[in-house]
Amino acid sequence: MSKESVSIGLSAAIVSVEGEHPSVLVVAHDAVEDALPFGPFDPAQQRTLESGLRKWVGEQTRFDLGYTEQLYTFGDKGRHASAAGTRVVSVGYLALTRQGKEAPETQWRGWYHYFPWEDWRDSKPLMIESAILPALKKFVKDAPNSETAEQRRERVNVCFGEGWDEERVLERYELLYEAGLVEEFWRDSGKPNKGGLGTAMLYDHRRILATAIARLRGKLKYRPVVFELMAPTFTLLELQRAVEALAGLRLHKQNFRRLVAEQGLVEGTGKFSAPARGRPAELFRFRREVLRERPAPGVRLGVRRSKAS
Repeated sequence: MSKESVSIGLSAAIVSVEGEHPSVLVVAHDAVEDALPFGPFDPAQQRTLESGLRKWVGEQTRFDLGYTEQLYTFGDKGRHASAAGTRVVSVGYLALTRQGKEAPETQWRGWYHYFPWEDWRDSKPLMIESAILPALKKFVKDAPNSETAEQRRERVNVCFGEGWDEERVLERYELLYEAGLVEEFWRDSGKPNKGGLGTAMLYDHRRILATAIARLRGKLKYRPVVFELMAPTFTLLELQRAVEALAGLRLHKQNFRRLVAEQGLVEGTGKFSAPARGRPAELFRFRREVLRERPAPGVRLGVRRSKAS
């Protein structure tokens, strides 16, 4: 009978977007890698998992979390360092906030540092053709049998083939992990570190962040969560750029504005921005009444400018 014990860890992917830069708050934990705010759950002192999370985040970042939702429970063996005989089960959360002054030993880092293959706003990332696909073809070729090779080939096609699906962030990261293309694979396997694509994170934190990005990209389409990240007033161009930054895609300007108007998501304030250059643009605010008016008032990404190539 196994004597392995289980402890519960709490991790938060705290996301913000400033201009065209989606970011995640990372903290220093006496480690080389970046880390999400995290800490153990104390069932004797903390009534709920979320209250425990808010305690850790408050202590480490000085942030009072607003919008927060539970993502997933992560418990794969070998992907979280722990004391001998203890398995850490990590409960991941997504939190949305506006950027404020960082606490000591914290900083905002662009999430495309960790997932550079996910940013298609300008064009298809060059690394996909130059580094990722050749390595994944070898991963398929090196499969131990034909059945596994076919399964790997199908995963490559789904994740990096035609018809880019911006929500498959976690699936792509897991595929790259299994193929040995990210540093965490070498660290977790105990093999000589060969490095990898993107910036590594502590323990399983890049996996948790991938889950958070995928969840947020999906929710953009049916919930107005982007407004949790916006200033009280904004221009329509600022709103579009924020959505594009989160989705990693460019959107068609006129179609985006038509959709926002049809959904009744915003209302004009009668005031205008004062840009350093160019023409002033009208300032808008989020109509919170829309939450009562319809069940799924999101920003459909079917208005993308053109198919990435």
